[in-house]
Amino acid sequence: MAIEIERRGAVGIIAINRPEARNAVNGDVAQGMEAALDELEADSSIVSVVITGRGTSFCAGADLKLVAVGRGAELATARGGFAGMVTRRYTKPLIAAVNGPALAGGFEIMLTCDMVVAGEETIFGLPEVRRGLFAAAGGLIRLPKRIPLAVASEMALTGDPIDAERALALGLVNRVVPMAEVLDAAVALAARIAENGPLAVRNSLTMIQEASDLTEEDAWPRNYALAMEVFASKDSIEGAVAFAEKRKPNWTGE
Repeated sequence: MAIEIERRGAVGIIAINRPEARNAVNGDVAQGMEAALDELEADSSIVSVVITGRGTSFCAGADLKLVAVGRGAELATARGGFAGMVTRRYTKPLIAAVNGPALAGGFEIMLTCDMVVAGEETIFGLPEVRRGLFAAAGGLIRLPKRIPLAVASEMALTGDPIDAERALALGLVNRVVPMAEVLDAAVALAARIAENGPLAVRNSLTMIQEASDLTEEDAWPRNYALAMEVFASKDSIEGAVAFAEKRKPNWTGE
């Protein structure tokens, strides 16, 4: 299967499984990714989701063999865009476990995620201009929001990649770990998030995702609306009671 799903407690793992093609995106990957995201989003036991690749690559981007024969439309879905995910706003935290090069569309998949754990030997970049192409899957939209504009411009216009340590220094990734530890470290981060109230996590993520597109004047009403949903929940009471009783909360997501 082009996409594999695994569950570890409250953490869902989605793996692109085309190692022979460096996990390049084809139609099966796009359709499978959208279906996997749907499945884990609907699963109330899953709080956070890790995206990774099998083998030694995270994702090489679009399968250019398909693009070259005019089948590029297969690499996207109507709802999720490229790879079935880049234009989709997901309600659960997405963590990229970057276990190898994340280039072109693979880098854009990474940028779709909320957090990133990277192997110390990974590289990141948008090499599209080197092939006379355009990074159309969100890289030119998201990268300037994540790192300084001058650095984003250099990466996009030269096509030159950066290494993991440079990405960490720029705040593009959250953790850099040995290559063999990438998935476990990403799952550990996802599990740490999953210890918290599911509704609080979901609404906090929503506010973070929307904040950069709102003026401060417009953001405050949205902030209050999301906060009131949390404060009115059973989980907010459970959290306070558990704190007073010095025990772990029993979250219900309600």
